[in-house]
Amino acid sequence: MHARPPDHVDRSKGGILRQPLSVWATAFAAVVAFMGIGLVDPILPAIAGGLDASPSQVSLLFTSYFLITAVAMLVTGWVSSRIGGKRTLLIGLALVVVFAALAGTSGTVGELIGFRAGWGLGNALFVATALAVIVGAASGGAESAIILYEAALGLGISLGPLAGALLGDMNWRFPFFGTAALMAVGFLLIATLLRPTPTPAVRTRLSDPVRALSHGGLSTTAFTALFYNYAFFTVLAFTPFVLDMGAHGIGAVFFGWGVLVALSSVFAAPYLQRRYGTVRVMHAALALLAVLQIGVVLSGHTGIIVFAILTGIPIGLNNTAFTEAAMEVSDHPRPVASAGYNFVRWMGGALAPYIASRLAEDVDADVPYLVGAACCVVAIGVLAVRRGHLRALDRVDIDHTFQDAPQAVR
Repeated sequence: MHARPPDHVDRSKGGILRQPLSVWATAFAAVVAFMGIGLVDPILPAIAGGLDASPSQVSLLFTSYFLITAVAMLVTGWVSSRIGGKRTLLIGLALVVVFAALAGTSGTVGELIGFRAGWGLGNALFVATALAVIVGAASGGAESAIILYEAALGLGISLGPLAGALLGDMNWRFPFFGTAALMAVGFLLIATLLRPTPTPAVRTRLSDPVRALSHGGLSTTAFTALFYNYAFFTVLAFTPFVLDMGAHGIGAVFFGWGVLVALSSVFAAPYLQRRYGTVRVMHAALALLAVLQIGVVLSGHTGIIVFAILTGIPIGLNNTAFTEAAMEVSDHPRPVASAGYNFVRWMGGALAPYIASRLAEDVDADVPYLVGAACCVVAIGVLAVRRGHLRALDRVDIDHTFQDAPQAVR
C-alpha cells in the first residue's frame, strides 16, 4: 500500500520549469545554500596556508558545519510548525548571511570553524524548510518539486567550487563575503515573493523526527544514506588535498564533478527510477561510487582527476533517489520525515572530512578512499537486508511510470 496519499496539487498541470515565482525564489536561495557546501573546496589548501593549519584542522570546516546542521535538523520542524515556513526560511538565511560574513573576517582556524558552525545552523533551518516549501508550492506534484530541489543542489554544488576558485584566487576570504551577499539577495527575494505560509494545524514536537525514525522504511533510508554520505564527503572534502593543484585547478575539477551531479540528479535518476526502480538505482549507484573510489586509489594524477569527476554520476543518482525515498517511504509529514532523515545522513558528512584527513596523515592517502568504498558496500548490505521495509517505493516507481504513459493509455 502506498505510504502517502497523492499530493493536493494536480500532477497534470505544470511541469518542472513552469513554477510560481515563489518557488524560483526559494530554489535560487537553495542554489546559494548548496554553493556553501563546495565553496571552500578550492581554497582548503590556501586556508591551511593562510591560517597555518593542518589538513585535518581545516577539514573541521566541514565537520563543524555538518555536525551542527545534523543536530539542528531535529528542531527545524518544531520551529517551522510554530512560526511558519516563510519565517523559518528567513531566519535561516539571515543566520547564513551573518556567519558567512563573519567567516571572512576570521583570524584563526578556530574562529573560522566556529563561524562555519553558526553557518550550519542557518543552513539547517533553511534547507529542511526549503524542501517542504518547494514541495508544497510547486506545480506538478512532489516528484517535480524534488527534482527541482535536487537540480538546485546539483547547480549549487557545481557553482560553489567555481565561485570559490574565482574569488579565492584573489583572497581566500572573498568567497565567504560573496556567499553572504548572494544569500542577502535570496533573503530579499523570499521576503518579497513568497507568500506567508500558514502554521500547521498540529505543531511538531521536538521528539517527532527521532520518533519518525522508528519507521522501518525511513530508518533504512536514513542509515543507508549515512554510509553513502560518508563516501560522498570523502570525495568532496579530502580530494582537494590529493589533487596537488591551485585554486583554479581544484575549482575546475569540482565544477565538472558538480555538473555531472546536476545532470544525473535531474535527468538520469528519474529515468532510471522509472525503468528499474528506486532501490535498484541506489544499489547500482552505490556500487559505481565504490568502484570509482577504488579507481582513485589505483590511478596516477590524471586518473585521480578523471575518477573524482566521474563520482558525480553516482552521487547525483543517489541524491535524488534517497531524497525521494525519504519523502515517500513513510506516512509521517514531510517536514518531520525530512528532519529525521537529514539528522542521520548529515552525520556522515560531519564524520568523513575529519576522519579521512586523519587517516591520510596517520596511515596513507589511499586509505580514506578505501574506507569510503567500504562504506558503500555496507550501505548496499543495509539495503539488501532491510529491503522489505522499502516496499512502499515500488508503488511510487509504478506511479512514475503511469504518470509518463500517454494520456490515451491512461
